[in-house]
Amino acid sequence: MTLDIPDYVELIIERLERKGYEAYLVGGSVRDMLLGKTPTDYDIATSASPDEIESVFSNFKTIDIGKKFGTIIVSQEKGDVEITTFRKEGKYLDGRRPEWVSFCSDVKDDLSRRDFTINAIAYNKTKGILDPFEGREDLKRRIIKTVGNPEERFNEDYLRILRAARFASQLEFTIDESTFQAGKQYSSHIKKVSMERIFNEVYKLLLNQIPSYGIRILEKMGVLKVILPEIIPAIGFKQYNPHHEMDVYNHILCVLDNTPSVIQIRLAALFHDIGKPYTLTMDEEGIGHFYGHDKLGAEISKEVLKRFKASNNLIEEVYNLVKEHMNHHANFKDKGLKRLIRRLGEEEVFHLIELQIADIKCSNKEANVDHIIERRNRIKEILEKDEAYKIEQMHIDGKDLIKLGFEQGPIIGEILEFLLDKIIEEPELNDRGILKNIVLDKYSSNLAK
Repeated sequence: MTLDIPDYVELIIERLERKGYEAYLVGGSVRDMLLGKTPTDYDIATSASPDEIESVFSNFKTIDIGKKFGTIIVSQEKGDVEITTFRKEGKYLDGRRPEWVSFCSDVKDDLSRRDFTINAIAYNKTKGILDPFEGREDLKRRIIKTVGNPEERFNEDYLRILRAARFASQLEFTIDESTFQAGKQYSSHIKKVSMERIFNEVYKLLLNQIPSYGIRILEKMGVLKVILPEIIPAIGFKQYNPHHEMDVYNHILCVLDNTPSVIQIRLAALFHDIGKPYTLTMDEEGIGHFYGHDKLGAEISKEVLKRFKASNNLIEEVYNLVKEHMNHHANFKDKGLKRLIRRLGEEEVFHLIELQIADIKCSNKEANVDHIIERRNRIKEILEKDEAYKIEQMHIDGKDLIKLGFEQGPIIGEILEFLLDKIIEEPELNDRGILKNIVLDKYSSNLAK
């Protein structure tokens, strides 16, 4: 069987072989090609040592990203390729890293240390496919199965439990029963893994085509209650509301699946109703209400993402989307929409629209999103007309005000905010001459003496 390898990747394999070393394409790229997909990156395993790799590619740009573990990147115009020396690993004493790593000369030893059979396949044009753990058969069966004993594999690195769910979700495979049970058995040990590594896997899982598939696996394995205990009260929580056909948890997962594959939108979908179990009130007719769940959900999202060591920018984006997701009930006029654009930014305001559309569609079969589509169109019109919604767009600035005779200080900001409010109401006022007259008429008593 011949796989179609890009020329810049094949060049690396051929050069290593000409120098007398073994070299194979390994891991996810082989898996993806066998599935008829185009890989996003390519990894090569070789019998050459790190020093030998650098020597073979001395006329290329190389990057040392983990030389002591055998990994060198060879950079080319068409793409970077990660090259790693065949290696064996000692026992994992802490569920994170091996006791020792040693380089070896047998590709099968290298494949034996990998996590799942579908990722333990090697290929080059000379020897074809090497598949000592029947990964191709598991690809046909659409099964995620560990290489060797699942308990040993998970004890080596507990993150592999999360990876099993992520690959199952990504490929829409099922998890082998013994692998699933071992993951369930050791799920509580996930807390020993660094939050950065956990968040990286959750991030990838959420960006899959059907993220709920992976979330449900994490729930059944017992991982969800370890990494995201805040969502557990939502499971089976009835909404007691004629506008909602699902419990909170299933509604959240429906929204998750119906949003675009953009991380802040997916995270906002995951958190948007997480505050509902804590805010339920019942009226005299037995109908449930969740006043303030949007604000509480925003606060919960912030705390969880801080725990996950997410970037401040991502935390803020998710916080704002969750906090604003209920404003689709508001009847915004242009002034309100401009303020919304200012609060969120031109890109994030459309992300909010996507979240709201999914939220409404997942409420009940009769749900109508026409008003949100109309809002999106009006926002586009505002932006296309370049109507001012922030201070930077005004045709007057602080320097102009100082030239008029105002002292530098809080009064400058106060005047600019006042003018922006006027312009938001009446875009035609955004003219330097007109704005100067408005300022002098309103604030003449504040001019520096």
